[in-house]
Amino acid sequence: MASTPAPPQAPPKPTWDPRRPAPPLPWLRPTIRIRLTLLYGGMFLIAGILLLSIIYLIAAQALNVGSELPFKITTGSVTSDICSNLPSSGTAEVMNKAMDRCVNDQRQHALDDLLSRSLLALLGLAIIAFAFGYAMAGRVLSPLGRILRTARAVAGSDLSRRIELDGPDDELKELADTFDDMLERLERAFTAQQRFVGNASHELRTPLAINRTLLEVHLSDPGAPVELQQLGKTLLATNERSEQLVEGLLLLARSDNQIVERKPVDLAEVAEQAVDQVYGEAAAKGVAIRGEQKSAVVRGNGVLLERIALNLVQNAVRYNVPEGGWVEVTTAVEHGQAVLTVSNTGPVVPAYEVDDLFEPFKRLRGADRTGSDKGVGLGLSIVRSVARAHGGHITAQPREGGGLVMRVTLPV
Repeated sequence: MASTPAPPQAPPKPTWDPRRPAPPLPWLRPTIRIRLTLLYGGMFLIAGILLLSIIYLIAAQALNVGSELPFKITTGSVTSDICSNLPSSGTAEVMNKAMDRCVNDQRQHALDDLLSRSLLALLGLAIIAFAFGYAMAGRVLSPLGRILRTARAVAGSDLSRRIELDGPDDELKELADTFDDMLERLERAFTAQQRFVGNASHELRTPLAINRTLLEVHLSDPGAPVELQQLGKTLLATNERSEQLVEGLLLLARSDNQIVERKPVDLAEVAEQAVDQVYGEAAAKGVAIRGEQKSAVVRGNGVLLERIALNLVQNAVRYNVPEGGWVEVTTAVEHGQAVLTVSNTGPVVPAYEVDDLFEPFKRLRGADRTGSDKGVGLGLSIVRSVARAHGGHITAQPREGGGLVMRVTLPV
C-alpha cells in the first residue's frame, strides 16, 4: 500500500511588510527641533563671523592710523598737526612728556573711533538679524497658518476642505495629516447624520399624516357615537402633539450644523412675522404685545431665524400671567451685532433654573414631557441651536416681578 504524499508546506511568512516602507532612523528625521536648531545656530554663526570680520577690519584701520607718528622733527624743532599744545622747543624732559601726551591722545582717539564704529556695525547686524529671523520664523510657521485657515474654513461648515500639507516629514506634517484624517471622519459622520435626518423626516411624518387623515375622516362622520368622537378627538390631539415633537426633533437635528447658504435677513421683519402669527393667541389670553423693531440685517437662513423669533414670542405668551400680561419684542444693532430681545411678564423664575430651560423637554418647576398643552419642551433648545448655527448665542435673565428677558445676539 503506497503512502500518501505529504501536502506541500506553505512558504514562510515574510518578516517585513512590503507595502509599508521602513521608517527612517529617528535622528535622521527632519524634525522641527532639528531644523530650528540648525537654522538659528547657523544664523548665530554667520552673524558672529560677520561681526568678527567687521571688527577686524575696523581695528586694522585704527592700527594703521595709530601707527603714524603724531609729530615731526624738523630743523631741531618738533611740530605736530594733531597735538596743538606741543611746544616747539624746550628741555628734553619737557619735550618727552609732551610727546607722550600726544601719543596717548592719538591712541585714545583711535579707541573711541573703534568703539563707535563697532557699535554701528553691531546695530546694523542686529537689524539684519531681526529681519532675517522674522522672515525665517514666518517660513517655518507658514504650515501652521495653513492649518489655521483650513480650521476656520471647517468652522464655517466646509468639511470638504483638507490641508494636504507637503514638505518634510516633521511634526507639522504629522499634525496636518492627523487633522485631515479627523476631517474625513467628521465629514462621513455629518453626511450620515444628514442622510438619517432626511430618511427620518420621511419615515416619521408619513404615518403621522396617515393617522391624522384617518382620524379626521372618522370624526367627520355625523353618525359616529359620542364616545367614539371623544376618543377620536383625544387621539387627534395626541397625534398633533407627536407631529410637533417630530418636527421639533428634526429641526433641532438640522439646526445643530452650521448654515452653509446664507442670505441677508432683517430681524425686524422676522420679529414682525412672529408677532403676527402669535397675535391671535395673545389676544385670546389677554396678553398685550408691544415693542419697537428696528432694522438689523444679518446673514443666515430666514426660515430658521423666523423659528427663533416665533418660539421666543410663543413661549413669552404661553408662560405669562393670567391677567394684565404683556410681551415686549425689540430688535436693534448694538455694538456691531444684531440683537433680538423678548421680555415678558410671568411667574417668578429662580436664577438657578434658567440654564435648564434650554435643555430638551425641560420646563420650569421640573415639569418634563407630559401634562402640558404649552408645547413639547423643545422651543428654547431649538432657539439655542439655531443661534449657535448662525454664530450667535442666547442669554436669559429673570425679570424683577416675574417673567424672563431673552436676548439673542447674532453677528451682522
